[in-house]
Amino acid sequence: MVHQHSSQPRLSPSSYEEDITLLLAPRLAYFAGVARQEHVTRAAQEMGVPQSTLSRAIVRLEEDLGVALFARKGRTVSLTPAGRTFLTSVERALAEVERAAESVQADADPSAGKVAFGFLHTMGSETVPELIRAFRVDHPRIRFTLVQNYGEAMIERLRAGDLDLCLTSPVPDAPDLVARRLDEQRLRLVVPDDHRLAGRKRIRLAEAADETFVTLEPGYGLRRITDDLCAEAGFTPRIAFEGEEAETLRGLVAAGLGVALLPPPAVARPGGGELGVTAPRAVREIGVAWLDGHPDTAPVAAFKRFLLSRRGHLLPD
Repeated sequence: MVHQHSSQPRLSPSSYEEDITLLLAPRLAYFAGVARQEHVTRAAQEMGVPQSTLSRAIVRLEEDLGVALFARKGRTVSLTPAGRTFLTSVERALAEVERAAESVQADADPSAGKVAFGFLHTMGSETVPELIRAFRVDHPRIRFTLVQNYGEAMIERLRAGDLDLCLTSPVPDAPDLVARRLDEQRLRLVVPDDHRLAGRKRIRLAEAADETFVTLEPGYGLRRITDDLCAEAGFTPRIAFEGEEAETLRGLVAAGLGVALLPPPAVARPGGGELGVTAPRAVREIGVAWLDGHPDTAPVAAFKRFLLSRRGHLLPD
Protein backbone atom coordinates (compact mmCIF):
# COMPACT_ATOMS: atom_id res chain seq x y z
CA MET A 1 0.00 0.00 0.00
CA VAL A 2 1.61 3.20 -1.23
CA HIS A 3 1.05 6.57 0.42
CA GLN A 4 -0.33 9.25 -1.85
CA HIS A 5 0.08 12.77 -0.59
CA SER A 6 -3.17 14.68 -0.43
CA SER A 7 -3.37 18.32 -1.39
CA GLN A 8 -5.75 18.87 1.49
CA PRO A 9 -4.16 19.92 4.79
CA ARG A 10 -4.63 17.56 7.67
CA LEU A 11 -6.81 18.54 10.57
CA SER A 12 -5.26 20.63 13.28
CA PRO A 13 -6.10 20.26 16.98
CA SER A 14 -8.15 23.43 16.72
CA SER A 15 -10.50 21.95 14.08
CA TYR A 16 -14.12 21.65 15.00
CA GLU A 17 -15.11 18.37 16.62
CA GLU A 18 -17.93 17.80 14.14
CA ASP A 19 -15.48 18.16 11.24
CA ILE A 20 -13.22 15.49 12.75
CA THR A 21 -16.19 13.20 13.29
CA LEU A 22 -17.42 13.60 9.72
CA LEU A 23 -13.99 12.83 8.32
CA LEU A 24 -13.04 9.95 10.57
CA ALA A 25 -16.26 8.09 11.31
CA PRO A 26 -16.74 6.36 7.93
CA ARG A 27 -13.16 5.03 8.02
CA LEU A 28 -13.04 3.59 11.53
CA ALA A 29 -14.60 0.24 10.62
CA TYR A 30 -12.13 -0.09 7.73
CA PHE A 31 -9.24 0.63 10.07
CA ALA A 32 -10.46 -1.96 12.60
CA GLY A 33 -10.90 -4.56 9.85
CA VAL A 34 -7.35 -4.11 8.54
CA ALA A 35 -5.97 -4.16 12.09
CA ARG A 36 -7.84 -7.39 12.79
CA GLN A 37 -6.57 -9.18 9.65
CA GLU A 38 -3.14 -7.49 9.43
CA HIS A 39 -3.60 -7.87 5.69
CA VAL A 40 -5.30 -5.47 3.30
CA THR A 41 -6.53 -8.06 0.78
CA ARG A 42 -8.02 -10.37 3.44
CA ALA A 43 -9.63 -7.42 5.20
CA ALA A 44 -11.20 -6.25 1.93
CA GLN A 45 -12.58 -9.74 1.30
CA GLU A 46 -13.93 -9.99 4.85
CA MET A 47 -15.73 -6.65 4.61
CA GLY A 48 -16.86 -7.06 1.02
CA VAL A 49 -15.29 -3.86 -0.30
CA PRO A 50 -12.82 -3.31 -3.13
CA GLN A 51 -9.21 -3.47 -1.98
CA SER A 52 -8.51 -0.10 -3.61
CA THR A 53 -11.33 1.51 -1.62
CA LEU A 54 -9.96 0.09 1.60
CA SER A 55 -6.40 1.17 0.86
CA ARG A 56 -7.44 4.71 0.03
CA ALA A 57 -9.57 4.95 3.19
CA ILE A 58 -6.66 3.92 5.42
CA VAL A 59 -4.26 6.33 3.72
CA ARG A 60 -6.70 9.22 4.10
CA LEU A 61 -7.34 8.32 7.71
CA GLU A 62 -3.62 8.52 8.46
CA GLU A 63 -3.33 11.78 6.55
CA ASP A 64 -6.26 13.31 8.44
CA LEU A 65 -4.75 12.26 11.75
CA GLY A 66 -1.20 13.10 10.75
CA VAL A 67 -0.07 9.79 12.28
CA ALA A 68 1.10 6.49 10.79
CA LEU A 69 -1.20 3.76 12.09
CA PHE A 70 0.36 0.83 10.22
CA ALA A 71 3.84 -0.34 9.34
CA ARG A 72 3.63 -1.85 5.84
CA LYS A 73 5.35 -4.73 4.12
CA GLY A 74 3.58 -5.45 0.85
CA ARG A 75 -0.04 -6.28 1.60
CA THR A 76 0.85 -7.29 5.11
CA VAL A 77 0.57 -4.60 7.77
CA SER A 78 1.15 -4.31 11.49
CA LEU A 79 -0.01 -1.69 13.92
CA THR A 80 2.37 1.02 15.05
CA PRO A 81 2.28 2.04 18.73
CA ALA A 82 -0.02 4.90 17.74
CA GLY A 83 -2.20 2.44 15.81
CA ARG A 84 -2.54 0.16 18.84
CA THR A 85 -3.60 3.11 21.00
CA PHE A 86 -6.08 4.25 18.37
CA LEU A 87 -7.48 0.73 17.89
CA THR A 88 -8.44 0.40 21.57
CA SER A 89 -10.66 3.47 21.39
CA VAL A 90 -11.99 2.63 17.93
CA GLU A 91 -13.09 -0.84 19.04
CA ARG A 92 -14.91 0.68 22.02
CA ALA A 93 -16.60 3.24 19.78
CA LEU A 94 -17.66 0.66 17.19
CA ALA A 95 -18.98 -1.65 19.91
CA GLU A 96 -21.03 1.22 21.36
CA VAL A 97 -22.43 2.03 17.91
CA GLU A 98 -23.34 -1.63 17.43
CA ARG A 99 -25.10 -1.72 20.82
CA ALA A 100 -26.97 1.47 19.96
CA ALA A 101 -28.07 0.03 16.61
CA GLU A 102 -29.23 -3.19 18.26
CA SER A 103 -31.11 -1.17 20.87
CA VAL A 104 -33.05 0.99 18.41
CA GLN A 105 -33.78 -2.02 16.23
CA ALA A 106 -35.10 -3.89 19.25
CA ASP A 107 -37.24 -0.91 20.28
CA ALA A 108 -38.76 -0.79 16.80
CA ASP A 109 -39.46 -4.52 16.62
CA PRO A 110 -43.18 -4.90 15.73
CA SER A 111 -43.77 -7.71 18.22
CA ALA A 112 -41.36 -6.86 21.05
CA GLY A 113 -40.49 -3.19 20.69
CA LYS A 114 -40.91 -0.31 23.12
CA VAL A 115 -43.40 2.51 23.65
CA ALA A 116 -42.49 5.56 25.76
CA PHE A 117 -45.84 6.63 27.22
CA GLY A 118 -46.65 9.51 29.54
CA PHE A 119 -49.81 10.00 31.58
CA LEU A 120 -51.34 12.14 34.30
CA HIS A 121 -51.04 11.20 37.97
CA THR A 122 -54.81 10.79 38.17
CA MET A 123 -54.72 8.23 35.34
CA GLY A 124 -52.20 6.02 37.13
CA SER A 125 -54.24 3.93 39.52
CA GLU A 126 -56.84 2.48 37.16
CA THR A 127 -56.96 3.91 33.66
CA VAL A 128 -53.39 3.31 32.45
CA PRO A 129 -52.97 -0.16 34.02
CA GLU A 130 -56.24 -1.23 32.40
CA LEU A 131 -55.19 0.20 29.03
CA ILE A 132 -51.86 -1.60 29.08
CA ARG A 133 -53.46 -4.85 30.24
CA ALA A 134 -56.00 -4.72 27.38
CA PHE A 135 -53.37 -3.77 24.78
CA ARG A 136 -51.05 -6.58 25.79
CA VAL A 137 -53.71 -9.20 25.19
CA ASP A 138 -52.80 -8.92 21.50
CA HIS A 139 -49.26 -7.54 21.97
CA PRO A 140 -47.86 -9.47 24.94
CA ARG A 141 -44.18 -8.77 24.27
CA ILE A 142 -44.29 -5.03 23.65
CA ARG A 143 -42.48 -3.12 26.40
CA PHE A 144 -43.38 0.22 27.97
CA THR A 145 -41.33 3.05 29.40
CA LEU A 146 -43.85 4.90 31.56
CA VAL A 147 -43.65 8.50 32.75
CA GLN A 148 -46.18 9.88 35.23
CA ASN A 149 -46.29 13.68 35.39
CA TYR A 150 -48.45 16.75 34.99
CA GLY A 151 -49.55 17.91 31.56
CA GLU A 152 -47.10 20.69 30.73
CA ALA A 153 -44.11 18.63 31.84
CA MET A 154 -45.21 15.73 29.66
CA ILE A 155 -45.65 17.99 26.64
CA GLU A 156 -42.09 19.24 27.10
CA ARG A 157 -40.80 15.66 27.28
CA LEU A 158 -42.80 14.87 24.16
CA ARG A 159 -41.10 17.75 22.36
CA ALA A 160 -37.70 16.63 23.66
CA GLY A 161 -38.22 13.17 22.19
CA ASP A 162 -38.41 11.41 25.55
CA LEU A 163 -42.01 10.29 24.95
CA ASP A 164 -43.80 8.82 21.95
CA LEU A 165 -47.32 9.51 23.23
CA CYS A 166 -48.93 11.11 26.25
CA LEU A 167 -52.36 10.95 27.83
CA THR A 168 -53.17 14.41 29.12
CA SER A 169 -55.77 17.00 30.01
CA PRO A 170 -56.73 19.53 28.78
CA VAL A 171 -56.23 18.32 25.22
CA PRO A 172 -53.30 20.44 23.94
CA ASP A 173 -53.68 22.79 20.99
CA ALA A 174 -50.25 23.56 19.55
CA PRO A 175 -48.95 23.70 15.95
CA ASP A 176 -46.18 21.19 16.58
CA LEU A 177 -48.47 18.60 18.18
CA VAL A 178 -51.23 16.29 17.03
CA ALA A 179 -53.88 15.70 19.70
CA ARG A 180 -57.05 13.65 19.71
CA ARG A 181 -59.85 13.86 22.27
CA LEU A 182 -60.56 10.44 23.73
CA ASP A 183 -63.00 10.95 26.59
CA GLU A 184 -64.25 13.31 29.24
CA GLN A 185 -64.46 12.96 33.00
CA ARG A 186 -66.94 14.72 35.26
CA LEU A 187 -65.46 16.72 38.10
CA ARG A 188 -67.02 16.91 41.54
CA LEU A 189 -66.87 19.43 44.33
CA VAL A 190 -65.34 17.56 47.24
CA VAL A 191 -66.21 18.87 50.72
CA PRO A 192 -65.51 17.66 54.30
CA ASP A 193 -68.16 15.35 55.72
CA ASP A 194 -69.13 17.95 58.33
CA HIS A 195 -69.40 20.75 55.78
CA ARG A 196 -72.62 22.74 55.38
CA LEU A 197 -72.96 21.35 51.83
CA ALA A 198 -72.08 17.75 52.65
CA GLY A 199 -75.68 16.56 52.53
CA ARG A 200 -76.23 17.88 49.01
CA LYS A 201 -75.98 15.77 45.87
CA ARG A 202 -75.61 18.62 43.39
CA ILE A 203 -74.49 22.21 43.50
CA ARG A 204 -74.02 25.24 41.31
CA LEU A 205 -70.36 26.18 41.58
CA ALA A 206 -71.28 29.81 42.35
CA GLU A 207 -72.61 28.54 45.68
CA ALA A 208 -68.99 27.75 46.67
CA ALA A 209 -67.70 31.25 45.91
CA ASP A 210 -67.03 31.97 49.60
CA GLU A 211 -65.23 28.68 50.22
CA THR A 212 -61.49 28.16 50.57
CA PHE A 213 -60.09 25.82 47.91
CA VAL A 214 -57.22 23.39 47.85
CA THR A 215 -55.87 22.93 44.30
CA LEU A 216 -53.04 21.59 42.25
CA GLU A 217 -50.13 23.89 41.52
CA PRO A 218 -50.12 26.25 38.50
CA GLY A 219 -49.03 24.34 35.41
CA TYR A 220 -51.25 21.36 36.14
CA GLY A 221 -54.13 20.91 33.72
CA LEU A 222 -56.64 20.36 36.51
CA ARG A 223 -55.59 23.65 38.12
CA ARG A 224 -56.26 25.50 34.87
CA ILE A 225 -59.67 23.83 34.58
CA THR A 226 -60.49 24.74 38.21
CA ASP A 227 -59.55 28.38 37.64
CA ASP A 228 -61.55 28.53 34.40
CA LEU A 229 -64.66 26.96 35.94
CA CYS A 230 -64.57 29.29 38.92
CA ALA A 231 -64.16 32.27 36.60
CA GLU A 232 -67.14 31.08 34.57
CA ALA A 233 -69.10 30.82 37.82
CA GLY A 234 -68.21 34.43 38.58
CA PHE A 235 -65.49 34.24 41.22
CA THR A 236 -61.78 33.77 41.81
CA PRO A 237 -61.13 30.97 44.29
CA ARG A 238 -59.32 31.68 47.55
CA ILE A 239 -56.48 29.14 47.68
CA ALA A 240 -55.37 27.58 50.97
CA PHE A 241 -52.97 25.01 49.51
CA GLU A 242 -51.41 24.12 46.14
CA GLY A 243 -50.25 20.53 45.75
CA GLU A 244 -49.01 17.97 43.24
CA GLU A 245 -51.32 15.00 43.85
CA ALA A 246 -55.11 14.86 43.61
CA GLU A 247 -55.28 12.29 46.39
CA THR A 248 -53.32 14.63 48.68
CA LEU A 249 -55.94 17.29 48.02
CA ARG A 250 -58.70 14.81 48.81
CA GLY A 251 -57.07 14.04 52.16
CA LEU A 252 -56.72 17.73 52.98
CA VAL A 253 -60.39 18.28 52.17
CA ALA A 254 -61.28 15.49 54.59
CA ALA A 255 -59.11 17.24 57.20
CA GLY A 256 -61.18 20.40 56.77
CA LEU A 257 -58.60 22.58 55.01
CA GLY A 258 -60.94 23.51 52.15
CA VAL A 259 -62.94 22.21 49.21
CA ALA A 260 -61.68 20.99 45.84
CA LEU A 261 -62.78 20.23 42.28
CA LEU A 262 -61.56 16.71 41.57
CA PRO A 263 -62.24 13.72 39.33
CA PRO A 264 -63.83 10.68 41.00
CA PRO A 265 -61.44 8.70 43.21
CA ALA A 266 -60.20 5.30 42.13
CA VAL A 267 -61.44 3.92 45.46
CA ALA A 268 -64.08 5.60 47.62
CA ARG A 269 -62.58 7.06 50.77
CA PRO A 270 -64.24 8.33 53.94
CA GLY A 271 -64.10 11.87 55.29
CA GLY A 272 -65.71 13.83 52.48
CA GLY A 273 -68.79 14.38 50.40
CA GLU A 274 -68.72 14.56 46.59
CA LEU A 275 -71.22 16.85 44.90
CA GLY A 276 -72.11 16.93 41.24
CA VAL A 277 -71.66 20.39 39.70
CA THR A 278 -74.66 21.43 37.60
CA ALA A 279 -73.38 24.81 36.41
CA PRO A 280 -71.09 25.43 34.76
CA ARG A 281 -70.64 22.01 33.20
CA ALA A 282 -67.66 20.66 35.13
CA VAL A 283 -65.72 18.16 33.05
CA ARG A 284 -62.19 17.68 31.89
CA GLU A 285 -61.40 16.41 28.43
CA ILE A 286 -58.74 13.72 28.19
CA GLY A 287 -56.78 13.17 25.01
CA VAL A 288 -53.69 11.62 23.51
CA ALA A 289 -50.96 13.77 21.95
CA TRP A 290 -47.86 13.16 19.87
CA LEU A 291 -45.29 15.20 18.00
CA ASP A 292 -46.44 16.21 14.52
CA GLY A 293 -44.36 14.71 11.73
CA HIS A 294 -42.55 12.31 14.06
CA PRO A 295 -42.37 8.85 12.43
CA ASP A 296 -43.80 6.03 14.51
CA THR A 297 -42.15 2.69 15.09
CA ALA A 298 -44.45 -0.29 14.64
CA PRO A 299 -45.09 -0.68 18.41
CA VAL A 300 -45.92 3.03 18.81
CA ALA A 301 -48.26 2.93 15.81
CA ALA A 302 -50.02 -0.12 17.23
CA PHE A 303 -50.52 1.47 20.65
CA LYS A 304 -51.69 4.73 19.07
CA ARG A 305 -54.32 2.85 17.05
CA PHE A 306 -55.39 1.06 20.22
CA LEU A 307 -55.80 4.32 22.17
CA LEU A 308 -57.81 5.91 19.36
CA SER A 309 -60.05 2.85 19.26
CA ARG A 310 -60.96 3.54 22.91
CA ARG A 311 -62.47 6.92 22.07
CA GLY A 312 -65.54 7.42 24.25
CA HIS A 313 -64.76 4.55 26.59
CA LEU A 314 -61.25 5.27 27.77
CA LEU A 315 -62.06 5.52 31.45
CA PRO A 316 -63.10 2.64 33.70
CA ASP A 317 -66.81 2.49 34.52
